[in-house]
Amino acid sequence: SRRRVLLVDPMLATGGTAAAAVKVLLQAGAAESSIVVASLVATPEGIRALVDAHPQVKIVVGEVDRGLNDRKYIVPGLGDFGDRFYGTVA
Repeated sequence: SRRRVLLVDPMLATGGTAAAAVKVLLQAGAAESSIVVASLVATPEGIRALVDAHPQVKIVVGEVDRGLNDRKYIVPGLGDFGDRFYGTVA
């Protein structure tokens, strides 16, 4: 099939959330090679973790930042995306 699945994860930090979401898609019958993960910001660690877990998934990002700090936040990043999107305070 030529169908694609677009998985949008605004910030690909550790790769854990994206990898778990890909697993759900695979369990639902999607082919790994048909999945495209799209993120605004990513880290080298997150990209590496996702590629290690799901090597056939394509990854498209707007920017690759330096990495993660000791709290697993993207550095320099853009703050908590959920807080910014929903107007809440973490």
